[in-house]
Amino acid sequence: MATDHIRYDVLARDALRGVLRRVLTDAAEHGLPGEHHFFITFLSTAEGVKLSPRLLAQYPEEMTVILQHQFWDLVVTEDRFEVGLSFGGIPERLVVPFNAIKSFFDPSVQFGLQFEPSDAAAEAPAAEAPAPRNQEAPAAAPSALPAPSAESSDEPAKPGEGAEVVRLDRFRKK
Repeated sequence: MATDHIRYDVLARDALRGVLRRVLTDAAEHGLPGEHHFFITFLSTAEGVKLSPRLLAQYPEEMTVILQHQFWDLVVTEDRFEVGLSFGGIPERLVVPFNAIKSFFDPSVQFGLQFEPSDAAAEAPAAEAPAPRNQEAPAAAPSALPAPSAESSDEPAKPGEGAEVVRLDRFRKK
């Protein structure tokens, strides 16, 4: 088999992370349009991730947050996003590098992206951490992606039914 000197897998991964960057930048500038909202799962111990010790103790491997109704100060840079969320009534500031993100899902249009664990900034064990529960910005993971779901105080989160998830390994030669 020929050697891939161009590294199409890296180019595709970076392009897909560019989709995240663009969507979050638009949300920071204009808010979320229509029914759009985002489930974002990331490795909590990846390099550059900043969480309070309380959240890190509660989610030592990975964490899923939802950007929907009550988040604030969303700032997007070339390599990360920062956002304010409330967890159990306690405001928190999260910093998440794009290379720490494992999955992104917008259940309003059934669109998702999933990144291989080896693509993330740091490897995390395969065991799943429970999704954070949060009244103002509830967290859950899309059912099309490998993580538990959580219920908000209003209604159960049921994303992922028939979701289109783009997996990078689909494009790699085995």
